Parts: sequence; C-alpha cells; structure tokens
Amino acid sequence: MHFTGRTDAGRQLAEALQHVRAADPVVLGLPRGGVPVAYEVARALGAPLDVIVVRKLGVPYHRELAFGAIGEGGVRIVNDDIVARGHVSRQEIESVEHAEKAELNRQARAFRADRERVGIAGRTVVLVDDGIATGATAAAACEVVRAQGAARVVLAAPVAPPDAVAWLQGAADEVVCLSTPRAFTAVGEWYEDFSQTPDEEVVALLKRAATAPTENAQDADKAEEAKPETAEKAEETGEVEVDAGVVRLAGELTLPGDTAGVVVFAHGSGSSRHSPRNRSVARALNRVGLGTLLFDLLTEPEAADRANVFDIEILARRLTDATHWLRTRTPAPIGYFGASTGAAAALWAAATAGTDVGAVVSRGGRPDLAGSRLAGVRAPTLLIVGGLDTTVIELNRQAQSELRCENRLEIVPGATHLFEEPGALDEVAALAEDWFIRQLTE
Repeated sequence: MHFTGRTDAGRQLAEALQHVRAADPVVLGLPRGGVPVAYEVARALGAPLDVIVVRKLGVPYHRELAFGAIGEGGVRIVNDDIVARGHVSRQEIESVEHAEKAELNRQARAFRADRERVGIAGRTVVLVDDGIATGATAAAACEVVRAQGAARVVLAAPVAPPDAVAWLQGAADEVVCLSTPRAFTAVGEWYEDFSQTPDEEVVALLKRAATAPTENAQDADKAEEAKPETAEKAEETGEVEVDAGVVRLAGELTLPGDTAGVVVFAHGSGSSRHSPRNRSVARALNRVGLGTLLFDLLTEPEAADRANVFDIEILARRLTDATHWLRTRTPAPIGYFGASTGAAAALWAAATAGTDVGAVVSRGGRPDLAGSRLAGVRAPTLLIVGGLDTTVIELNRQAQSELRCENRLEIVPGATHLFEEPGALDEVAALAEDWFIRQLTE
C-alpha cells in the first residue's frame, strides 16, 4: 500500500480508527511528520489534537539504543537493565538527559507557543506517527503517555515492518497499522511525497485544530442514529455545458451523494478547468462530501485575447451566470474558490445581488483587483497566501482591511505563489475544507 502524502495517509488511517471514536479519545502526533497524519485522524474522530514531545535517551556510544526516555511534565523513564549492561555511568546519564531535556523544551515551546498541553489523564490516547521503522521512539512515547496518566494507549501508523508491529503490541494496548510489508527498508518508500515537515507546518496544524470547532462524538452518533433511513445517493460526475448568458462554457461537475455544498472554481489568468492545482483541491473537497464545479470562464477565442483574461468584470459576470445555472441542478449551498485573478472575480461575483454565496476562499489571489466591490462582499472569506509570496501577502492584507464580512488571512509557511512546494497544496486543501464545511454546512 502506497500513500500520496501524509494527508492521504491520515485520512485512510482515520477510517481504520473509527472504532475508537466512542471512547472520546485524545489524538497525539509524533513530531514532526506524524502531526499532519494525526491532524486528519483527530478531525475524523472529532477529537482534540496535540503533540507528544518525547526524547529518547540514547547510550552515548550507540545512540539508537535507548536506555530511557523523557517527556513533558517531568516524566523520566530509565531502563536500569540497559544502563547496567551498557555500562552507562551516572555522569553520562546526566549529560545525555541534560541535552535531550533542552531539545524537548525547545520543541514544546516551538510547537505549542503559549497553549497548554491537552490533558490525557484517565483518557484513551491515540498516538500517531507517519510510519514506524525500528519502533524505539513509538515505544518511548507509549511509556511517556502512560506515565502521564493515559488510561488506554492506541498506537497508529500507516506503515511499519511486521517485526516492529509485533514488538510494539507489548508497549500499547492496541496497534493499528494499515500496511506491514515484509520488504521494508524505510518509511519514505511507501509515500509518493515524503518531504520533510517543517516546524511551521506543525505549529499551523496545531493552531488550526485548537481553534476549529470539534463535535462531541457521542452527540454526533446520536444525531446520526436519529436520521431517517434513506437510500444512499451515488456520486454524480461528468462533463457539462454551463449556460453563462450569451455563451455556453465547458465544465466538469461533481456531486457526491448527499452533497453538503458545492464549490465553484474560478481559475486564474492563463489557466482553465484543467488546472492541476485546482483539480487537486477539488478532489480533496469531494472526499469530504462537497461538490465541485470546474469550468472555463472564457471560450477559446475569448481566452486568446489577453485583455479578456484580466477583465475581472467579465469573469465575475460569467461566474454569476454559472451560479444561477448551478442552482437549477442542486439545492445545496454554494461557495467560491478563486485562484490568482479568479479570486478577484469570485469576490466581485459574491458582492453581486442575487448570487447568495455562502463562502469564498482565495488561493494566492489578487483580491485587490475587485476594487470597490470588496466592501459589498457578505460571504465569509478566507484568504490563503504563500509565506514567500511577499508582494501578494501585502495586497491581501490591504484588501482584508476593506472587507466588511467575516474574514481570515492564512499564510502557508515556505510556499511561493503557485504552492508548488511539497505539502503546500495539501495545506491549501485542508484550509479550504475546514472553511467550506464550517460555512456551508453549519
């Protein structure tokens, strides 16, 4: 089993952990790579998310051999047998522990900032990593959370060698692993994208999890049981012709069964409904039950004239017409996802009477091009910009000051204008999912 990235791995792992939901668990991610996986698990289980900051205490001449571990809250675990057999002196123990404690404190401050640790005493704890190689760190984490008062420990990872899983059965109450290949050499070989997870991404995910509304698992289960039984609706997807006033525009409409909302994409200059970045985000939205409409804002002859590509008024009019057309196909609430100049068109259209748009998301957008229309936008608006896209960050901040609706600016650390860096587009998709689900379905 291979995974496209940590977001994909987290979503698949979450499905295998649904039986834990009733225990009202706490999800802890092992930094750094385990946190993006844990974020998806926590969101699916409706559980609080935190990091488990743990440092192995390695034998000085053989660092991979741990003689103990330390964790937050003063937790200290030492294996006297390994200390004796490894002839580790008291001075060496103190030296290793001093160095690791400094790093533990640094990581805790960097990841959490001023937030308190999520309490785990008496709770079921789901420990999540992006993969397990030797299992030493995972075993240490299990010991630390037990020492912190966890009532039950579930260790979860997308992939691990079978011998490590067998060994870890004794460290955790339950081990959930999606894939245990015998031909295992490294965790990264089972991922298409296994790029390093920076501290900034860990911080952003923890912050988002802390501020996002989480549903009570038991209440959600009761609400689900109370729903009348209905036949499950199949997903509808296919090519369409969008009636946009004087022209018909090629598009692709996807309506998952029981669609919670539909997001209309407005692509940027020089792009089309085939934009790989927009399609990637659209697939992510489909996976969480949101419909999508990707369509060309201009006909081929119109697009050949570069003046039309930057005519925000024309693009906004096409988007408005497409919205009216879409309402004849579905009663679901509608949101806009705009990229680059398409973001200006989305905001212009959202300010137009009669569109009744429930939410707007801008990716690397130029909201400033919507001009005076910004003040007329009433739909909650999320502006997403790459951390290295400094000029566009400033333009978004200026536009944000002119918006009179609920709004937020999210900056993706280390990302440029097109979000081509590993994991950057996944971050955009996750932010968009959260925004649309909250604004269109609640």
